[in-house]
Amino acid sequence: MWPDRRLIDLFKTEFPIVLGPMAGVMDAELVIAAAQGGALGSLPCAMLSVEKIREQVAIIRQRVKAPVNLNFFCHTPVELTAEAEARWKQRLAGYYGEHRLDLAAPVNAANRAPFDAAMCAVVEELRPEVVSFHFGLPEKALLDRVRAARCLVIASATTVKEAVWLDQRGVDAVIAQGAEAGGHRGMFLTDRIDEQPGTFALVPQVVDAVKVPVIAAGGIGDGRGIAAAFVLGASGVQIGSAYLRCPESKHTAAGRAALAEARDDSTVITNVMTGRPARGVQNRLMREVGPISPDAPPFPHAATALAPLRAAAEKQGKVDFTNLWAGQAIGMGRELPAAELTRDLAKSALARLRQMAG
Repeated sequence: MWPDRRLIDLFKTEFPIVLGPMAGVMDAELVIAAAQGGALGSLPCAMLSVEKIREQVAIIRQRVKAPVNLNFFCHTPVELTAEAEARWKQRLAGYYGEHRLDLAAPVNAANRAPFDAAMCAVVEELRPEVVSFHFGLPEKALLDRVRAARCLVIASATTVKEAVWLDQRGVDAVIAQGAEAGGHRGMFLTDRIDEQPGTFALVPQVVDAVKVPVIAAGGIGDGRGIAAAFVLGASGVQIGSAYLRCPESKHTAAGRAALAEARDDSTVITNVMTGRPARGVQNRLMREVGPISPDAPPFPHAATALAPLRAAAEKQGKVDFTNLWAGQAIGMGRELPAAELTRDLAKSALARLRQMAG
């Protein structure tokens, strides 16, 4: 019934839908629910320890007999200099004073770890059906080990050039991430966020440029968007923001309220939350310091000094310093269990595709 079954056959899922991995606001519960609905469940691992990854995968395997995708970052770590740290803390000093926090108090460093030998070893141990990468690919030796573990490899591209680069390195599918997408830009061959194409301009050009199946990501929140992606040549879609209001997500009550109120113009691309461009619902910090600030230290260090502010504000029911990553289709989100939402998305998309086929 789907016009292109390559992704379904590749992942062995009921539907050509990939749950977008959303670090910090989801865990095994959302993965399980999306998988029960027929999607490929994705577990974001960049903020997890090896032990936690092992624990989460065990929970998933106990609850559902379905393929699982483990998602990792591939950024090159940049050291935080004393000068950069001091400049950022000075920029945040007024907020620290407002919340009566000690600017000199030690804070645990933000944890956004790139894929390394330890993570590769746990992949070899757990053998997930799919491993996905953001910000490029790991070094060849590690990538070879992932493939030797018989895992499918997929990765994000924000331009045709990045998609071709991934295809040349043997990925099994390319995620074409458009500018509308929530969360961090997956860019790795460029840092020009102003040049990133939108999803529905990017997808057909990537389809024409690579041999592997293409997964459309960004601005897709219902069956119409899924159908449109297929018309443009995609073999499937990756959806994250539509799941943020599901009961299985881990957002706070204040975060859920902000997401529920969000509209098409509520999100911006900002670097003030982590130091790397990402799209999210605009909060106080983004409005007053950003959305793009030269004072923000490199990824992921901007998040370190924000942690005490975030905790203090959230105790007051505020999201002034909380990163509410979401795409431009966030206003289309619904408060449905993830399994039900997945089935509804697929049903709506198939109905739309049948309608177009006459």
